[in-house]
Amino acid sequence: MPFRLTPLLQKRLTRRAEAMIASSLAYFPELDGKTITVGYTRKHLGSATVVYRKGIISQLVIRLKVRKLSYQTIGHELTHLVQGLARGDRRAASSVQGENIPSGEKQCDIWTLARDKIFCDDAPTYIRLPRAMREHWPAYAEAVRDLCIAAIEKRKSHRLYIGWLEAEIHRLPPRSPEKQSTEQLELPFGHC
Repeated sequence: MPFRLTPLLQKRLTRRAEAMIASSLAYFPELDGKTITVGYTRKHLGSATVVYRKGIISQLVIRLKVRKLSYQTIGHELTHLVQGLARGDRRAASSVQGENIPSGEKQCDIWTLARDKIFCDDAPTYIRLPRAMREHWPAYAEAVRDLCIAAIEKRKSHRLYIGWLEAEIHRLPPRSPEKQSTEQLELPFGHC
């Protein structure tokens, strides 16, 4: 098993959450052969820590809030581990398109969304998005992901690629949310 669960998380972990964690790891080849400790947090959606001993990475840890868990949160925390590997052990680092993922929360959101569509199930936390976009994220997810991929490419020649990305996101045309049924559900009731 590529991840080890803390006792606190074992008490709270659902089959769905465990499957989500395992599925997410498949998209992070940089973490192959590494054991990741997965713990529980109450305060945040998630957190990630790279533990060092004598300058060498000794442990990779993520903590997740199991309630309302999303692939985006799991992917974001795993991306932080990849960021940490790049800083701590250059030999083990590789990332999307063969580049190191720069450190930072917004950068982490950008690279997580660009990595795969699976991580677009919830709006990113740190990229500035209009409120309407957060509220109707499924209608915007694909377009924002495409912009994140373009921003990673733009980074090669444009130092202010995050500003460019956020400006482009704000230029996206309004989209109507997925049509939801407004019809009332009719149930057959027996007569008394």
